[in-house]
Amino acid sequence: MRPVFAVGLVFAGCCSNVIFLELLARYYAIMVTMFFTVSVVNNYALNLNIAMPLHMIFRSGSLIANMILGIIILKKRYSMFKYTSIALVSAGIFICTFMSAKQVTVQSGLSDKDGFQAFAWWLLGIAALTFALLMSARMGIFQETLYRQFGKHSKEALFYNHALPLPGFIFLASDIYDHFVLFNKSELYQVPVIGVTMPVMWFYLLMNVVTQYVCIRGVFILTTECTSLTVTLVVTLRKFVSLIFSILYFQNQFTMWHWLGTSFVFIGTLMYTEVWKNLGTTKSELQKDDKKD
Repeated sequence: MRPVFAVGLVFAGCCSNVIFLELLARYYAIMVTMFFTVSVVNNYALNLNIAMPLHMIFRSGSLIANMILGIIILKKRYSMFKYTSIALVSAGIFICTFMSAKQVTVQSGLSDKDGFQAFAWWLLGIAALTFALLMSARMGIFQETLYRQFGKHSKEALFYNHALPLPGFIFLASDIYDHFVLFNKSELYQVPVIGVTMPVMWFYLLMNVVTQYVCIRGVFILTTECTSLTVTLVVTLRKFVSLIFSILYFQNQFTMWHWLGTSFVFIGTLMYTEVWKNLGTTKSELQKDDKKD
């Protein structure tokens, strides 16, 4: 091989690698921006008169939002069985949202003006949740495309999704500082086993970070090992357990209408995943079914 030709090949290879890395960085920048926006909006919605149970139920519609955007963006088509599941989940979310709206408007101890203000903030919270739901679904489709093009690398995606958005929290510095002060003022708590005493809110935050890491790490690994339907089913069932725990532990008001709406949401999700049909199906067969969708 001539030296000039060899140098040309090396140069071309370096250029292609640089282009590849720039392309990957641009895609990751888009995905990280989506992830940061969804995380901030979802958390901020809790400040807008949105109860935690409604927050969990609303986010359970992510599968349906993903399906709708898949039809619009990826031109996917589904069976009538799955369209029925969409109707069930949509009806469930509507029932829970409507009943929560009635609870906001009849809060005791509020004047007409304060009641209207509370309801207006609640409507803004619903709008924030809707935006975050659609953005999260779009991010899922984008991530699926990214995995298909560059391969499934769960640790890499986990790192970039959580490390790169950190500078964005500079814009929330004042809010973070206010909560830092509030955490320091919380009552002292002695951590079991190790016997260290700390403000209880810092202990809760530490436990939340640990459990969130375990959860999100498992989800990112699951996306590389299982089909998207299996991942969605696991995540939805986790939300159902969290919802039940939230109702019992925090004694949130939950009427029969809320239970009916919740049942619609999770039955619709199970219908969409066709879990009873896939129980005896091998992983390769499930992947073929996903490709058909």
